Amino acid sequence: MDKKKEINGMIGLEIHTYLVTKEKLFCKCKASRERGLKENTLICPICTGQPGAKPMLPNKTAVEKAVQIGLMLGCEINEKMVWQRKHYNWPDLPKGYQNTLSGPYASPVGIKGKFMGIRIREMHLEEDPASWNPETGCVDYNRSGLPLVEIVTEPDFSTSEEVINWLKKLIHGLAYLKAADSNAGIKADVNVNIKGKTQRVEIKNINSLESIGKAIEYELERQAKEGSVLETRRWDDVKGKTIRMRGKEDAEDYRFISDPDLKEIILDKKFVKGLENKMPETPEEKLEKLIKRHKIDAKNAEILSKNIDIVEFFEKVAEEIDAKFALHWVTGELLRFLNYTKQGLSEVELKVEHFVELLKMVMEGKITELQGKEILGKFYPKSFNPREKKIEGKITDKKELEKVARKVIAGNGKAVEDYKKGEKKAFEFLMGVIMKETKKRADFRIAREVLEKVLRKPSE
Repeated sequence: MDKKKEINGMIGLEIHTYLVTKEKLFCKCKASRERGLKENTLICPICTGQPGAKPMLPNKTAVEKAVQIGLMLGCEINEKMVWQRKHYNWPDLPKGYQNTLSGPYASPVGIKGKFMGIRIREMHLEEDPASWNPETGCVDYNRSGLPLVEIVTEPDFSTSEEVINWLKKLIHGLAYLKAADSNAGIKADVNVNIKGKTQRVEIKNINSLESIGKAIEYELERQAKEGSVLETRRWDDVKGKTIRMRGKEDAEDYRFISDPDLKEIILDKKFVKGLENKMPETPEEKLEKLIKRHKIDAKNAEILSKNIDIVEFFEKVAEEIDAKFALHWVTGELLRFLNYTKQGLSEVELKVEHFVELLKMVMEGKITELQGKEILGKFYPKSFNPREKKIEGKITDKKELEKVARKVIAGNGKAVEDYKKGEKKAFEFLMGVIMKETKKRADFRIAREVLEKVLRKPSE
């Protein structure tokens, strides 16, 4: 449907995101969300629901990270939580129920929160079902038992734009916590209705921000034209529309009961406080500190604050050398280095002290910037102290550079002629040859002056 005018709705979200843990929630199987992994290779009797298999104690790391997410969302953290069995019949659920800290008789991890102006009704921990392919009928249990956090908001959003902007901030905050798997992304169930006019419709399992926005806009317009009943729908990306799945379930339909095989979780205040103390500054706090303390302009501060690893690396570097000098090397050269290696900063062995020594050598004039960039490239897969390597220093002697310039001019007659005809690119070409001849050791500013002088009076 074409969007003719903006319709203000009542929109709430149920957001699911995977936690970063080494093992699954109730067994020792590796917790991997790697795409293209061979089916049913990370499984055991517990996560495949074999008869007689009992769950282990819940993964401690998953509980800790769930609590930290609750704190980030401004939630009250419950001290006592009882595991529930949420029953439903679906091929992806081997036990016939899902273990969760949600439900009418449960105490979620966190309640009554507020994040970026949006009220959080609750957030809880649960296990992921398996992955069922309805076309082939095959079930892959690699995903079964992965720890999930579900965040439930109040219907405080009015438009799709508000939802998308808020979700971007949520994803950014989760990335700072290093609690959620950024590679796996998020899935959202979106509840939509027009206040006082239509009934609530739930749109299930939307897995991209773009699709979430399109689904909300379509559903608001559909309800404005057709009305709605309580029901569950799905978003069809290809058709660009929501499609009815079934009538809306109530909590009673899931037959929630407490799980006799799992002990209740009890969190004391000291434990929660300890986790709170370990939490990093928020992206907003980092951004403000970069601008006020380090005097970084807003544009570059935003670039730095996008990634918690990058901004913390910069802050450590800025403790040793001038922040403004370090800025270009971090936002430009370091990010280029990481893009080239196709890895994140946490995945490479790059020590802050080695990076600092490299920048100091450039600042001291011991090496050129080009040499510095070349050495940075050699920091992969493991950095080293550049001062301990035999590196030929910067050439600043004008007589030495003039000899090089004359040699370059003699060997590149066409470029010289092009320069005399006014082609600026020819001069840059000659400079490039000089840098190559000197193995990037020539002081760039002095070499330019020398080349200009020799080109004006080549015979002298």
